[in-house]
Amino acid sequence: MIKSEICEILGIRYPVFQGGMAWIADGRLAAAVSEGGGLGIIAAGNAPGEYVREQLRIAKSMTSKPIGVNIMLMSPFADEVAGVVVEEKADVVTTGAGNPGKYIESWKEAGIKVIPVVASVAMAKRLTRMGVTALIAEGGESGGHVGELTTMVLVPQICDATDLPVIAAGGIADGRGVAAALMLGACGVQMGTRFLSAEECSIHPSYKEKILKATDLCTMVTGKRLGHPVRSLRTPFARDYSKAEYGGMPDEELEALGTGALRLAVQEGDNEKGCFLAGQIAAMVKKEQPAAEIVKEVMEEAEPILRRAASWVE
Repeated sequence: MIKSEICEILGIRYPVFQGGMAWIADGRLAAAVSEGGGLGIIAAGNAPGEYVREQLRIAKSMTSKPIGVNIMLMSPFADEVAGVVVEEKADVVTTGAGNPGKYIESWKEAGIKVIPVVASVAMAKRLTRMGVTALIAEGGESGGHVGELTTMVLVPQICDATDLPVIAAGGIADGRGVAAALMLGACGVQMGTRFLSAEECSIHPSYKEKILKATDLCTMVTGKRLGHPVRSLRTPFARDYSKAEYGGMPDEELEALGTGALRLAVQEGDNEKGCFLAGQIAAMVKKEQPAAEIVKEVMEEAEPILRRAASWVE
């Protein structure tokens, strides 16, 4: 069985994180992943603190294993949620879309492991100096908010820039991706899109169907003009947004156009106005299955690949 230092640090069986997907990664999904031996993560997204509190309590009622919370630092509720994770004793906090510096000490004092998502070497070095627990290096193949560098390029550079454990994210959906990430120097992986197919994932059935029927060129990136690029499925909404983005629509109107689009996809499956977040590996997601089975499957697939690679060395 593959184990790494991140397993010892967090008290998990497998070095597999479930991505913090806004309005998708709730307490039920996080608990299922943690029960399966990985690290389940509740997404705070743009939700208020009481939503996060409720989801943490749901997760803790379903498992005694470690549970994480992902805080999007651009959220107007970020300060509120930062306090809730302390009050509710979350085990891990991952962060995205900003610098969590002002919260780190209070989280560490509460015994919370702090693992920010980074998309550049500069941010990795800065957060290392701030004393975080580990880093998630997320390449642009991922769904949702994305950076410029690919996972293949970003992960080894982050590993060279820090002595902290590095978790690879972006474009990972099976044992081949896990093995590749470990060979690049990571000690674990984070997967988001793969868990959209989990039985415990509560997205609208049409969202799940789109993932299971996805093809290799099924995603596109929008939002670059506003400085917050997002990868999602090629739907009427994504195409209309792209036209508006490069058609001269004022920034305020463009911002309003995207407001609430993810919730429409997740909760209503709205193909015309919903934004269906997904990574480039969506085409590799072939079936619906329990979250615990996904965690175990990807790790078991990785083992023979790593053994075969080792056998090539004389």
